Order: sequence, then C-alpha cells, then structure tokens
Amino acid sequence: MSASWWEELMLKHTRAHERQSAQKLGKDSIGHTFSERAAVLLVLLSFLFAAEAALAQANVLGQWQTLPSTMPINPVHVALLRTGKVLVVSGSGNVPSNTNYQAGIWDPATGTVTTQPLAWDMFCNGMVILSDGRPFVVGGTLAYDPFHGYAKSAAYDPSTGQFTDLESMAHGRWYPSATTLGDGTVMAFSGLSETGPTNTAVEIYTVGSGWSQEYPSGWTPPLYPRLHLLPNGNVFYSGPTNSSMMFDSTAHTWSYLTATNYSSGRTYGSSVLLPLTPANGYRPRVMIFGGGNPATATTEIMDLSAATPTWQWGPPMSQPRIEMNAVLLPTGKVLALGGSTNDEDAATASLNADLFDADGGSVSSAGQNAFPRLYHSVAILLQDGRVFVAGGNPTRGTYEPHMEVYSPAYLFAPDGSLAPRPTVTGVSSSAIGYGTTFQVQTPDATSITSAVLMRAGAVTHAFDMEQRLVGMSFTAGGGVLTVTAPPNGNIAPPGYYLLFLLNSAGVPSVGTFVQISPSAQPGDFSFSASPATQTVVASRSTTYTISVSPIAGFTGTVSMSVSGLPAGSTATFNPQAVSGAGSSTLTVNTGVLTPLGNYPLTITGVMSI
Repeated sequence: MSASWWEELMLKHTRAHERQSAQKLGKDSIGHTFSERAAVLLVLLSFLFAAEAALAQANVLGQWQTLPSTMPINPVHVALLRTGKVLVVSGSGNVPSNTNYQAGIWDPATGTVTTQPLAWDMFCNGMVILSDGRPFVVGGTLAYDPFHGYAKSAAYDPSTGQFTDLESMAHGRWYPSATTLGDGTVMAFSGLSETGPTNTAVEIYTVGSGWSQEYPSGWTPPLYPRLHLLPNGNVFYSGPTNSSMMFDSTAHTWSYLTATNYSSGRTYGSSVLLPLTPANGYRPRVMIFGGGNPATATTEIMDLSAATPTWQWGPPMSQPRIEMNAVLLPTGKVLALGGSTNDEDAATASLNADLFDADGGSVSSAGQNAFPRLYHSVAILLQDGRVFVAGGNPTRGTYEPHMEVYSPAYLFAPDGSLAPRPTVTGVSSSAIGYGTTFQVQTPDATSITSAVLMRAGAVTHAFDMEQRLVGMSFTAGGGVLTVTAPPNGNIAPPGYYLLFLLNSAGVPSVGTFVQISPSAQPGDFSFSASPATQTVVASRSTTYTISVSPIAGFTGTVSMSVSGLPAGSTATFNPQAVSGAGSSTLTVNTGVLTPLGNYPLTITGVMSI
C-alpha cells in the first residue's frame, strides 16, 4: 500500500494578491499482482483485508510511516523554517573526535536531506527562531569530557542557506535554554560555561545590538531548563527539578513559586504551554510529562492564572518516559511519544504514542512508532499538520537513522481515506500587526470553527523551546474570514507562525506561514471574484465582478491583470485599477477557435500606496 501525500495549490505573495481555485489531491492505492495459483491469490486477499482494517483505524489512532530515506547526520536539534523545510543541526554529533561539524536541511516534499559544514561545534546548543525567521543558535560544545560551552551565537538564513556568526555572550553555554520574549528579544539561561561550571546568569539578546549585561539569578539551574513565556511577560520555569520558579522580565529577578507533586526530578521529561485562546482569556497553563530515571508515567498541569498556582495531577501516559517528546497539535491536543523507562535503554523503550486532551482531562492511543526514540531524538510539527520524528543516540558513535512521520487521526475519514481539508486560498497581508484584523480567503468559510496560529518549533533534548498555539476570534463571510490578530507579543512573540483553519470535524487546513509583527503594517486589501465559475460558448463573452475591500485604512490603488486564458480569447478590466474600495468588471471574450475545456484563471491585484 502506498502512502498518501497532500498536494496543495498554495498562493504566495508579498504585496500582491492572487485569486485562483485551490485543489488538494490525495490518492491511495494498493498494488498487487495475480497468479494462476489460488494459494497465492488467497495470501494477497488476506493482505488486502488486513490493510483495509488498518486504514479503518487511521481516523482513531492516526497513521505512522517510516520514510524510505535515512538521516545522514545525528539529528540532535531541529527547527521548522518559514519555507516549510526543517533545519537539522548535529555539530560533532556526540562524537568527541569528530571535527566535521554538520548541519542539514530535510525537505518534506522530497524526503531528502542536504548536508552542509559548520564553522564550529553547535552540538548541544539552545535554539529559537528570530522574528525575521532566522533560527538563532546559542552556545555549543567547546570541549568534551568534561564538557565546556561556547560563548558563540549564530543565525541561519533560509534565503541564503548559510549560518552567520553573531555577537558572543559574556560566557559559554553548553546545554542552555533560549526563550523568545514578547518584544522579540531572546533570553539565554543555564548551560556549562567555557570553564565548566553552570552559567547561572541570564543574558538577553537584541538583534542589531547584541547581548545585554548579565543578570545574576541567585540560584543554580539545571541544564536545559524548561522555560515558557507567559501572557504577563514573565518567564515560568517548570523543571526538570521539582521547584517551580518565575522570572520577572522587568526586574530581571527570580522567585520561588511552588513544587511539583512528583517529588523526584523529571530529568529529560517534557513541558508544554497549553493553548492560549480568547475563549479562555489567554489563561496560561503548563503541562509537564514523564522524566526521571527510572522514568515516571505521570503528568501534571498548572493553571498560572490562579490566585495561588499549584500543580494538579493529569492523566498518566501509557508508559514511563525519559528522553521523550511532546508535540502540540493544531487541535490543541498534545502528542506524547518516545523515551524509555530506563535512560538510554532500548529494551525499555516506549513505542506507544499517546494523545492528550488537557481540556477534557483524557488520554487516548496515537498508535505505535517503529523505532526506539531515546537520547537526542526529536519530534516537530510540520506545515501540513503531520509530525516529523527522527533520531535516538543512546550510545556514542551510533544513532537511529530511520525517519518517521506521524499523520494524526484528524487527517482521516471514518473509512480510513483522507479527510477533506479546509483550504486557504489567500491572506490579506503577509505581515500582521497586533490587535489588527486581517482577512483569510477560503471557500470553506461557513464550516470553519477555529483559526489558530502555531509558532514554528525548535526542538532538542526532549523540549521544544518555541512551540505555541494562539487562538484567534473571527467572523465568517462569503468565502472569507475576518480574523483578529493576537493582542500583544507576550501572547504571540513576533515572528513566523503557521495559520491553521479547522472545520467542524476538527480537520485542519495545511498551514499557511504568516509573520506577526510588533507594529501594524501599512494598510492592505482583500480581493474577491464573483461568481467563482462561468460558462461561455465560442465567440461569446462572459463577465466577473472583481471586488476590492480596504483593510487597516488602505487607500492605495490596486491594478489588475489576468492569466490562464485559453487560446483565441481576450480579457479586459473596466476599470483597470481601483482606488480604496470598489469593483471592476472583468470581461472575457472567446473566439471561434477557442478550444473546449475548463480553464482556471488567475486574477492578480498589485497595490501601490
């Protein structure tokens, strides 16, 4: 049985807007041959029946797929780029003698990995994504055994495919955490210094001006602390120790908050900031999973909006997990996978994936992955709503090269076929200001029940330093949603997000990248055509009404053009351009020799201010 891939006709624009019908193509096929021998035919039928039974479970458990290609470098760190590709950073790959430092790009469209050399060892760094879409690397490995950390930092530019060194920190960091703050600056905390001891100071990076002074913490954090930016601008520390702490981002001081119910440490467990939505008042809740050696299967949830926040037990995982991953999905549910009961022990690996509904307080099965995912394994949400899973490095010198992709149950219909997905055919602005309204063109407007932003992830060592779901309110019109952007950067730090639309069946669209900006952009416009289809005979003409609607005070002029006309036909706009709000009539004239057929027309509006 061959795997299905979504093919989307997506529109990309900067200050131009296109309208065309979007298609999504999915196909399932089962290949088989018939022999003259009945025994062979019976075996094939048995296989087909088993395959159909597995398909029928896809809408309940989802579907796991092992990719045909393998990972050529140890995938210690991954980040989702604004291109939809995945940056992989290995560095020395946990091999002390290796000086061939490597990174790579995994392309979901082709399944291939292209590697490239690194100038220095970025193994065991902290990584987030800057507001301009560049992954930002903080620290790395200066020396092995004992480990010492680099004070270096660097950024990867998806446009050029190159890393550029940026300003260095005051001291080194090996195993640090990085956190994007509400103004787009980046907080670095913990990690081993260039001389070996833990770096206990906080530093804050500003693009263009470099690092701040050091802010003493007054305590010694663990390596790779689990940190989350809250809607009030403060940063919450959820583990892996059992003491929960709060960083005041204005005073640059730490304070003790409370302790977890699980009295032992949650080493290499995971932590997730649950969805922030207008419906819940952007109430911050954090869920922690597993960890410890031997590991625990327990989870806990804290509501940080409570007068006295405390940890409450959540539903347990199906198996204990250390070195696990937890991935936030567009539905708001959390996929927990990988890890093992005993650290770096494939014999006690957890191959059962779990799906958590924190709002409902429930957990269900998400099927089984094929390979143990232990130390240095990663899992990250992709643009199409699937989850990429790779790595596992329990022993130096070897790692798990097989890559897997998990397709959640929301992608399947009850019969196991691909579920119809909402489509996004355009967004009124590629850069969106806080608190502004913008428009999303979709033929499925009346069936949409949720519009969410998912921040592009950056994962290492059982923790995603970036993943974040922010819900948005909207109103639906004919073929369009008018959406209200998040109110500020503490709720949605500036940068690139995947916009997902979910329908009443809980099926998400393919994600569309948008940039959330700290300031409103110049006015923009929305574009629509009516009717969506027309029928015309040879030597006759037909018309469409092209409407332009201003957004955020747009007063510019929109000039129009059309492409995709069949041979022997012409088109005119009256008027050719519209200023502010207005409409134009598109007339399409066919000729005697215009061939029969269906022709998708692309109408483009380009604005000048």
